Amino acid sequence: MKIAVSSQGQGLDAESSPIFGRCPFFVIAEVEGEEVKEIKSLQNTAVGQAGGAGISAAQLIGNEGVEAIVTGAMGPRAFGVMNELGIKVFVGNGGSIEKSVIEAASGKLQELSMPGPMGSGGKPTTGAGFGAGQGRGAGAGQGRGMGAGRRGMQ
Repeated sequence: MKIAVSSQGQGLDAESSPIFGRCPFFVIAEVEGEEVKEIKSLQNTAVGQAGGAGISAAQLIGNEGVEAIVTGAMGPRAFGVMNELGIKVFVGNGGSIEKSVIEAASGKLQELSMPGPMGSGGKPTTGAGFGAGQGRGAGAGQGRGMGAGRRGMQ
C-alpha cells in the first residue's frame, strides 16, 4: 500500500504535520504488512500559495499514485479532491512518519468518510465559531433619498 503523510520534515523519523495543505513536506511510503519497503520525501509546492493550497496539495499527492493520506486536518475542498481520486483520508495521531504509516497500514487509524473540515482530534467541525465581535463599524450611512418628504406641506 502506498501511503502519504503530511510532514514537518523529510524521512521516516520526521514528525507528522497537523495540517494538510500547508505542511512543508509529504513523506510517501510503500508499505507491505507492517514493513516500510520504500520512502520518498516530497516538498509541498502549495505551501506558499495565497489560496487553494489544499486543492493543489491534493493534486500533488494524487500525481504520486498514493492510496491513502494521513494528516491531522484537511479542508472540505481538499477532501473532495481526495474522494474523487479514490484516496482514503486517515486522521493521524501525531508522532513520527513511520508510526503514522504503520498505524494506517494496519487499520489503527480512523478513516474520514464525510466531507468537511476537521478540527483538533480529527473530528469534523460544524463551522460554529467562538467570535465575540460586535459588528459595530464607524461607517457614515449614505441614504438613498427615495422618500417624497413633506416639506412645506402643512
